[in-house]
Amino acid sequence: MPDNALAIVILHYGKPELTARLVRQLEADVQAMPGADIPLWVLDNAAPQPYPGAWLRLDENLYWAGAFEWTMQRLSQEGFQRVWFLNNDLYFVSKPPVVAAALGRLARMEQTLGRVGIYAPSVTASPYHPQMEQRPGAQFRRVNLLDGIAPLVHLEAWRAAGGLDFGENRFGYGVDLDFSARVAKAGWALAVDHQLCVRHIYHSTARTVDGFMDAAAHAEAAFLAERFGLDWRNVLETLKNDFTDYETF
Repeated sequence: MPDNALAIVILHYGKPELTARLVRQLEADVQAMPGADIPLWVLDNAAPQPYPGAWLRLDENLYWAGAFEWTMQRLSQEGFQRVWFLNNDLYFVSKPPVVAAALGRLARMEQTLGRVGIYAPSVTASPYHPQMEQRPGAQFRRVNLLDGIAPLVHLEAWRAAGGLDFGENRFGYGVDLDFSARVAKAGWALAVDHQLCVRHIYHSTARTVDGFMDAAAHAEAAFLAERFGLDWRNVLETLKNDFTDYETF
């Protein structure tokens, strides 16, 4: 694997024990890949409960969108090719090794799909994104939109899409959909892996902050109406349900 091929970044906010659980899962994988030299970093998003030993601690909470864009800009400048940007409130339910499996399967997917701009594990269940849900009997799925809980992003695709443009929507809800749609529009494939799966605790921290969910929902609605039109709910529903499953490589 070439130097700077991949960096793994876990965004920490909320309970340190959740972050530590995911670090433990992936640490074992990375250490079992001799010569891969894949950094596994925790980015502390100015969390009220700091993460001990974090790679960096931001001066203020940039929310998901700001932290994602900060990370992409930083690691793009450092010459990385791909970044796996993970929420801390998820964990892999697939058997290890996770990291080696993801990279190997991504390479095989590109033989079928061409350049994959964003790869993502599937989820056991999602109240918002049916296109992300695992279908264990299949191999992978090509989609039009991706949830932002665990995107593995090719930095060329990020640049081709013009980066993450969240406008006034600093809370970040919905910006993952706009970003992934722009990556696809730029000619890159979006892939969900049915054989690599996570369980995600939706809004594990957001629900504990008084008023956050309402404020984020209002900002999201305005943002999505601007990006996808006044009929954005129906537009997104159509895009989410338009996908192709691949049974074999």
